[in-house]
Amino acid sequence: MKKLITFLLAFLVLMVSESFAKNNSYQNPENPDTLPVRGFEIVVPRPSGVDSFVTFIKKELIPRHVNTLVLRVDYSYQFKSHPELIDSFALSEKDVKKIVRACKQGDVKIIPQINLLGHQSWANRLGKLLSVYPQFDETPWVAMPVKYEWPNADNLYCKSYCPLVPGIHKIIFDLIDEICGVFETNAFHAGMDEVFYIGEDKCPRCSGHDPAQLFADEVRRIHDHLAESGKQLWIWGDRLLDGKTTGLGEWEASMNNTYRAIDLIPKDVVICDWHYERPDQTAVYFAMKGFNVISCPFNDANAGVAQVSDMYKFRRSSTPEMSGRFRGIMQTIWSRNDFFLKEFYGEDSLKAGDKNSSSGCFKEVFSAINKN
Repeated sequence: MKKLITFLLAFLVLMVSESFAKNNSYQNPENPDTLPVRGFEIVVPRPSGVDSFVTFIKKELIPRHVNTLVLRVDYSYQFKSHPELIDSFALSEKDVKKIVRACKQGDVKIIPQINLLGHQSWANRLGKLLSVYPQFDETPWVAMPVKYEWPNADNLYCKSYCPLVPGIHKIIFDLIDEICGVFETNAFHAGMDEVFYIGEDKCPRCSGHDPAQLFADEVRRIHDHLAESGKQLWIWGDRLLDGKTTGLGEWEASMNNTYRAIDLIPKDVVICDWHYERPDQTAVYFAMKGFNVISCPFNDANAGVAQVSDMYKFRRSSTPEMSGRFRGIMQTIWSRNDFFLKEFYGEDSLKAGDKNSSSGCFKEVFSAINKN
């Protein structure tokens, strides 16, 4: 009898302990050994390259278990709401639907991107928004050069629009709604990286305003518009990092005081945290601030694979509250769509087999993801 009582007591203690562990254990409600976001980001193809890109989605992205495709559209779509903003080589609705159907076959979520606030020009070419609506320019006194060089006296990298100019948001929101509709998605990427012009002294509208507040207010405007229809906002994270304190500098972080906006924007904005030459672990900072974060490599395979390892480590070793905020990895591509495909398939002899190219990094990164 005594042995039976001892056994029953031990059994009871075991059951209570397992129940307590189940309800109070150091665990993530998601599986920390998987990455919720396994992403790929690239500019949309030209119309002549749609079929090749669709083949790439089916034969390369889906078999690698890519589940998120961010497409930089900007003005390369035949907008019905604002046809004056249609850029050259613009996709038709029929072209877009080919891409949408291919992604649906592999449960790949599409997130279209239009660069907002910054990146309104490139090199010596003014972007479509400011060329059609020059009154939106934050720095109209800065002329576009015939030949672009960096550095330059105007500190011109890319133009910005002024976030306080009347009438701009009606146009922007029309474009967002249309592009999200045609891509059949509930998320939108607003870019907002590398904003060098903001709160300029000579701007009659935003001169004297806190750059952090200006940046945060623009994020919130876009966020709130998307939220009205249940959509999610994604942005790049560099403007929310202090370039001086971290040593990250003016490209991967902010040297014009926008970084304080991190405490002023909604916490459900998804942060795409890009670092290309080193696997800087700023994802931890974003997660500690309450944001969902995705690490984004480019063309350094060693850095990219380290980011994959870090992301798994963060998910596995963090508290339950933190673990789920480390959402995954997104490979970024910064060449023309068709140029990337040529590189990927070895048609670019200069980069064929080069691990430290965008295609080489992509292959190594997703090999590392799928090994875990």
